[in-house]
Amino acid sequence: MLVSQDLRVIATNFRPGLRRMGRQCLGRTCHELLYRRDLPCSPCLAVEVFRTGMRAVRKVDAVDGKAVHEACHYAYPLYSGDEVAYVVLLDYDVSSFEEMEEDLMRSNAFLKNLINSAVDGVIAADMQGHIVIFNDAASDICGFPVSEALGGMNIRKVYPPGVAEEIMKKMRGTEYGGPGMVKALPVDGMNKDGARVPINLDAAIVYEEGREVATIGFFRDMREVLRMEAELKGTQLQLLQAEKMASLGKLAAGVAHQINNPLGGILLFARLLLEEYDLPEEARQDVNRILRDAGRCRDTVRELLEFARQTRREMSSLDINRAIRRTLYLLESQTIFQNIEIVSELDPSLPQVLADGQQMNHLFMNIILNAADAMDNEGTLTVKSGVTEGGRVFAEVSDTGSGIPGDLLERIFEPFFTTKAAGEGTGLGLSLAYGIVESHGGTITASNNEGNGATFHVEIPCSPPQGEP
Repeated sequence: MLVSQDLRVIATNFRPGLRRMGRQCLGRTCHELLYRRDLPCSPCLAVEVFRTGMRAVRKVDAVDGKAVHEACHYAYPLYSGDEVAYVVLLDYDVSSFEEMEEDLMRSNAFLKNLINSAVDGVIAADMQGHIVIFNDAASDICGFPVSEALGGMNIRKVYPPGVAEEIMKKMRGTEYGGPGMVKALPVDGMNKDGARVPINLDAAIVYEEGREVATIGFFRDMREVLRMEAELKGTQLQLLQAEKMASLGKLAAGVAHQINNPLGGILLFARLLLEEYDLPEEARQDVNRILRDAGRCRDTVRELLEFARQTRREMSSLDINRAIRRTLYLLESQTIFQNIEIVSELDPSLPQVLADGQQMNHLFMNIILNAADAMDNEGTLTVKSGVTEGGRVFAEVSDTGSGIPGDLLERIFEPFFTTKAAGEGTGLGLSLAYGIVESHGGTITASNNEGNGATFHVEIPCSPPQGEP
């Protein structure tokens, strides 16, 4: 209804007016029609609007026959020039209003639950940087409790110094997703302990009537993604290495078979020269030199054949400790081990593995000799064995040499790759070891020690229980 300054009804919408107040409502006062009162209500909503010139909201009770309902819920002024000429009084169904309030509360609760359940961190802040939204995922990423973040914390604390300002500059530009936003921006966040956290950020400026009022960002923790990418890269390198070794293996097999025949002839006729002819001493020395060098070639061919997997394997249950002890027994009396201290830490309860004993001897022979060369035949050689948490048998060979240059760690198992001087190595020892371990379903890795030297770590699956394949 529309009332004048003396609170008389000037107009009303027809049907609600008739239903509630009868046909003779115009010209009567609102307090008489609504409350059957001779004097204005105290306090009166219309009087307050005439006095302040501002809209007002209030709830009062009104008697309409036997029903009790709330009237004069809302009032606002109509001006004539600078003065309030009339006041509009609104009366509406309170039950519908309460239902709308309940719907709004349910919507707000659903929205809050939706934000808190998001996998990505969600952080919103006003234009001064005070955080107003901070979900559980953001707490996991940044390390700040939700209560602390919403207690007046500034969003700059979740970034390294100066990063928040740089992000705002990018959001106001057009290069990172359009004006007012950035999309998939890789950036560092910072947790409560001061450690940097790699994140992928989608953020936007919130506008109200064309004015910046807030910012909101969606933070995706990239630590696990980067870890998986690093693992994938390592796996790809291993696949490339395996493919390279397979190709070189085929080549090595062909070369070895081609060399074997003339090499056998050289050895045979050199021995015949020594046995059937009375040669001068200098000539005998030359022939012995031929035999010695041909023998080295024969050993290289044997390594090539082993590398190419052309030898027959005999797999059986094997005690790795026994293979290591046999290798150490053969080597410790050699000249190169005179100034090397050998420390043996073998687990006596080691389970057996399914392996070829001869190849295991060859494996440990290559690794141990490589360690001795790395120490220039002087230092400490430590050999360990045990069982990993995954139930695989492991053996470690550590030396106190100069270690392996970081840029060569990924290449030391490549065929024909060697750090030794020309003529001192074929570059097949460690690649052969790699092939042996791989053929047994195991792994071999190399790493530098914290102090000095390097460690070779070999893992072989345990033998299956009797009766199982």
